Amino acid sequence: MTTPSPATFDYVIVGAGSAGCVLANRLTEDGRNKVLVLEYGGSDRSVFIQMPSALSIPMNMAKYNWQYETEPEPHLDNRRLHTPRGKVLGGSSSINGLVYIRGNPLDFDRWEEEGAKGWAYRHVLPYFKRAETREEGGNEYRGSDGPLHTRYGALENPLYRVWIEAGKQAGYPETADVNGYQQEGFGRMDMTVYRGRRWSAANAYLKPAMKRPNLEVVTGALATGIVLEGRKAVGVRYRRGGSEHEVRVRREVILSGGPINSPQLLKLSGIGPAEELKDHGIEVRHHLPGVGENLQDHLEFYFQVACTQPITLYSSMSPWAKALIGMRWLLTKDGLGATNHFESCAFIRSRAGVKYPDIQYHFLPLAVTYDGRSLASEHGFQAHVGPMRSKSRGWVRLRSNNPLDKPRVFFNYMSHPDDWIEMRACVRLTREIFAQPAFAPYRGREIQPGEHVTSDEAIDAFIRQKVESAYHPSCTCRMGSPDDPMAVVDPETRVIGLEGLRVVDSSIMPSITTGNLNAPTIMIGEKAADHILGKAPLPASNAPYYVAPNWETAQR
Repeated sequence: MTTPSPATFDYVIVGAGSAGCVLANRLTEDGRNKVLVLEYGGSDRSVFIQMPSALSIPMNMAKYNWQYETEPEPHLDNRRLHTPRGKVLGGSSSINGLVYIRGNPLDFDRWEEEGAKGWAYRHVLPYFKRAETREEGGNEYRGSDGPLHTRYGALENPLYRVWIEAGKQAGYPETADVNGYQQEGFGRMDMTVYRGRRWSAANAYLKPAMKRPNLEVVTGALATGIVLEGRKAVGVRYRRGGSEHEVRVRREVILSGGPINSPQLLKLSGIGPAEELKDHGIEVRHHLPGVGENLQDHLEFYFQVACTQPITLYSSMSPWAKALIGMRWLLTKDGLGATNHFESCAFIRSRAGVKYPDIQYHFLPLAVTYDGRSLASEHGFQAHVGPMRSKSRGWVRLRSNNPLDKPRVFFNYMSHPDDWIEMRACVRLTREIFAQPAFAPYRGREIQPGEHVTSDEAIDAFIRQKVESAYHPSCTCRMGSPDDPMAVVDPETRVIGLEGLRVVDSSIMPSITTGNLNAPTIMIGEKAADHILGKAPLPASNAPYYVAPNWETAQR
């Protein structure tokens, strides 16, 4: 009896996350390529995923989340931090906070300096625009006919405007669009919500493409290895329902598993730092020392203040109120169920001499933790605040050569002294913003950190105990020049030194961007699709962007 020969596709995409969904759509658009997507998770058909305000529920469900944890973090009292990653169609875009922040133009200009030639702001802006349809319409910066719908919140709660007003009173600018000409300042925050539903990469890109006969999506499929012939990737091995499968490619294998799973799969396939592979008994097929290194993230804490008036979302926290919100959302897709509640924000600089914002704020008219573990106990409001460009670097390494074993994840958070300077600034600058006259009618006691937390020592102790990940792991398969020994992919997203293999997800960022990572990850998918298809890149933009004229001498 002969074993059937493996199925063959033009492209196999590993991972139906933010970038993988974009690729599945763009690579099948003209009908010429036969594409397979392998996804370990399952369907995203859950009210908890689709209803924006339920965002903390799928993030804490093993069904939809890989539930990674860090190694004990020595600078954070040896705590193990929660590192959620989406395990479902849409990947992390199906369990995230639905925030749409592109990053600062200078982030991408920095990428080009770091070796990602052709990824400066002028090159990537056209791809951000191609991806997006903004509810208020497009312009020089914003898209008007892309698959990814973005919108602003209704700002019905008065505290959203109070936050912006307090920022202005503290001497910061107000900005009309943090994703447009000027990121710096206080303003409205965009969300990936369309007609009241979470507009994940699965809803935006994958589901329309699944109607095409040349796209196949297999769920419950755990990729276990890349099939190599010499220096060429020719297929993927995967496990599904207890049996082993192999699929072949005519053109390329594309890894879109994200910043933890993509380096893990490379290493399991013998691609990575030779010493580590040997330690796990894995045959070294291609020594590539940068795989799994350079791990970066954003940390944040919740600065919480009690509210003296009963106007916060605390009124909506009772089971009965939640049931009514849910019922209204199921019937009409509007009301409080249709927002992520992050409707105003800010980007500021921590000190003079910092050229562009290095602190981000999400404002929330409720005092509660993001993961939903600690419920609000009184009327309050909070700002999620944290530095954007930590100098700490971590890694993702194998625990064993078993694909079912979760890899080891170590961020080495707060290991650089500059990180502490920035965190202390976050506490002091936020306290000053909440002390402005705009908040006077609402301001009660400081719940957290607490008004006694003023000295460097007290702030540092608070940070060690209370800081959390903002869930933006990235940069573990860094894009760079092919002659850079620590680069993993070249500026066309090809794995350096091999043929027929690419990585397309947030792991290829050379360095982390200023803000949430979903929007830039979708942009990476859009731009990589043109590289893969051999298309000429979209014409570069000459749109200008803001840099504070006094940045060298003033903090604001």
